Amino acid sequence: MDTLVQVLVNGVGKGAVFALLATGFVIIYKATETINFAHGSLVLVAGYVAYEVKSDHGWLLGVVAGVLAAMLFAFLVERVLLANARHAHADSLAILTIGIDVVVVTEISRRLGTAAAPFLGDPYDTKPIHILGASVARTYVVALLVALVLLGAFFLAFRYTSWGLAMRAQSENSEAAALMGIRSWRVTASAWAVGGGLAGIAVIFLATNDIGGGSGLLASHTLAFAAFPAAIIGGLTSPGGAVAGGLIVGLTDALASQYVSLEFAKVAVYLVMLAVLVVRPSGLFGRVEQLRV
Repeated sequence: MDTLVQVLVNGVGKGAVFALLATGFVIIYKATETINFAHGSLVLVAGYVAYEVKSDHGWLLGVVAGVLAAMLFAFLVERVLLANARHAHADSLAILTIGIDVVVVTEISRRLGTAAAPFLGDPYDTKPIHILGASVARTYVVALLVALVLLGAFFLAFRYTSWGLAMRAQSENSEAAALMGIRSWRVTASAWAVGGGLAGIAVIFLATNDIGGGSGLLASHTLAFAAFPAAIIGGLTSPGGAVAGGLIVGLTDALASQYVSLEFAKVAVYLVMLAVLVVRPSGLFGRVEQLRV
């Protein structure tokens, strides 16, 4: 029983981090209809800046600098590259993000080198707490609480603010939204910045011993790709589905790691994604666009 509680808490905590990433992924897709394969790069940029700043100015300033750097980087990617290719097909823009990802990963890997495996979870990493008799790593609990606060704030903003209304209007019909006076560039740029910010928060937990394992910051880029099946499972058009998808991915990974093997856990998430796509091609909460011909 203690082991099951521990596995479930670990799965929900890790799933909360994936939910942050998947929500950013979905926000960008809803605003631009572009699949952002550079989402792992946003994670890596935030982690690298946080790591460099915290060595001289402490953990908190490092985290703030990392999150802001990811938001700025995402904003610049949209404004400098994607906005100037607005007439390109969405598939071409997706390939563009692959190129961005390759460049960023190569450069940051070169800067970090292979001698060290930097981590970011200083305040809580490796410190267990006890829940229902089970010893649980503090990182998972902190990640869950942070994700609850951030995702709650996001959904309130998405539902009740003018920014959220503009976002929903543009995702429904961008041409009609433009005719109603909504400035498309503000919506898309802010969507990328929010996605970058959520990725910047996620790397604080991904680059820890508990969630990231022993490979440190560079492994966070690989882990961030789990946000892709999370978004697919939940549905690319549904922010709420992204949260559900993140939790499904986290729990699947934790249960498969504990009760089958670490090797099987690496593919179990994708098996779940394939099963969902066979039954519901648009994801659990996604919506199929109806075209009138």
